[in-house]
Amino acid sequence: MRALHAAMPHEDIVYFGDTARLPYGSKSPATVTTFVRQIIAYLRSHGPKHVVIACNTATALALPSLRTEFADLSISGVIEPGARVAVEAGGAKEHPCIGIIATEATVRSRAYERAIHRRRHYARVLLRPTPLLVPIIEEGRDARDPLVRLALEQYLQPLIEREMDVLLLGCTHYPLLKGLIATIVGENVRVIDSAEACAQDVQRRLMSAGLLRGGKPVPGALHCFVTDDSPRFARLASHFLGFEIAAPTWVSPDELYGMPAPQPLRQAI
Repeated sequence: MRALHAAMPHEDIVYFGDTARLPYGSKSPATVTTFVRQIIAYLRSHGPKHVVIACNTATALALPSLRTEFADLSISGVIEPGARVAVEAGGAKEHPCIGIIATEATVRSRAYERAIHRRRHYARVLLRPTPLLVPIIEEGRDARDPLVRLALEQYLQPLIEREMDVLLLGCTHYPLLKGLIATIVGENVRVIDSAEACAQDVQRRLMSAGLLRGGKPVPGALHCFVTDDSPRFARLASHFLGFEIAAPTWVSPDELYGMPAPQPLRQAI
């Protein structure tokens, strides 16, 4: 959301945080797909001109099937844009070494590996699950915390020893630690933020479709929806975004389970 707002400050953004059912990173593909299907069905009533699955795990596990189910909606995720930028960061090397840190589910899906090899067949891809990072960040710990540095050093050291050229942050939580990560891996490793790559991709999509809003004298509005309205959300949101937000709207998970399934489009004869 922060990256989208920075790239397209005049756009109104509806943000849905599935706070009651997170984390997604340890759940099965079927469960994650069900959750995201329910959320997109709910968001449909807001008439979005584009839907971003702003989660690496959900993108890896659910995007292809949901694009088919919601064929009338424009939907994108974070993996393809992140993979494209990571390959570009590899430069002219014939066999660039690209490291990826992500949740266990994202790593298991091998979605980043496939996306990178479609663009650079001979790239070396190093996948590293980092399950402790999301809970640490969700606790509000930051780069000044010794525990954060210790976890990052242990996760990143095997990738550093393999002499990677690029490190892709394969989870939208990780950019909050980008500065410390860049310090640990050293100046010879390009650190890629998948959230920034995603925002640039959405901006291009809206511009090419003639849907990008511009010239508005005030910033676009932000409306937040959550499945568990705890005080923690407001605190974390301001930490992630860098500014205070209005109180989110609570949506019961029971309401999501009651959302109708998307109907297949009728084909013209």
